[in-house]
Amino acid sequence: MSDTREKILLTALRLFACDGYEAVSVSAIAGMLGMTKGALYRHYKSKREIFDRIVERMVQLDNERARKHDVPEETFDQSPLAYRSATLDNIKSFTLSQFRFWTEDDFGRDFRKMVTLEQYRNPEIADWQQKVLADGPVSYMEDLFREMMAQGVLKSSNPRLLALDFYAPFYLLISMSDAPSNGENAMDLLTAHIENFIERNTVTRK
Repeated sequence: MSDTREKILLTALRLFACDGYEAVSVSAIAGMLGMTKGALYRHYKSKREIFDRIVERMVQLDNERARKHDVPEETFDQSPLAYRSATLDNIKSFTLSQFRFWTEDDFGRDFRKMVTLEQYRNPEIADWQQKVLADGPVSYMEDLFREMMAQGVLKSSNPRLLALDFYAPFYLLISMSDAPSNGENAMDLLTAHIENFIERNTVTRK
């Protein structure tokens, strides 16, 4: 991607995170970059194309983190064996990486703010908010935990409730981290929560 296309993409996302996707015009994006609308259209044919490229980037980055931490990139139906090979250490490292992405990475933080702000106005973006920050992660953990129970790694339980138990503090701590004074403390609390969760739910080997 050229430097200009990248600048347009990141500037648009920053504006979407501040004002919402619907409220930001192509003129506003071009103006922030000191270019004309015509110059911007030479790189992206519409605001919608910019949004689509932002979503593609987010999915790409998410898949890269999954590969790095050896957790599944796809759904259980698409790749069941990957869900059976993930370990609790993998899940811990991936979850902490996800937290850093959503709270410290400029792209991740702005994407999160965009979908959170716009979910009440745009049904499609509301779907993305669910996929990346709400039902999507819970369902992902549910599938992982169900397979770990079947293998005797985790104690028998309701996998959906266990996923909620695991993920709810993650979601809350993301919100807490938006207060500047809470950032470092939020990461410490999340780490302690994950370690406590593992200790409480892992099958004890005799």
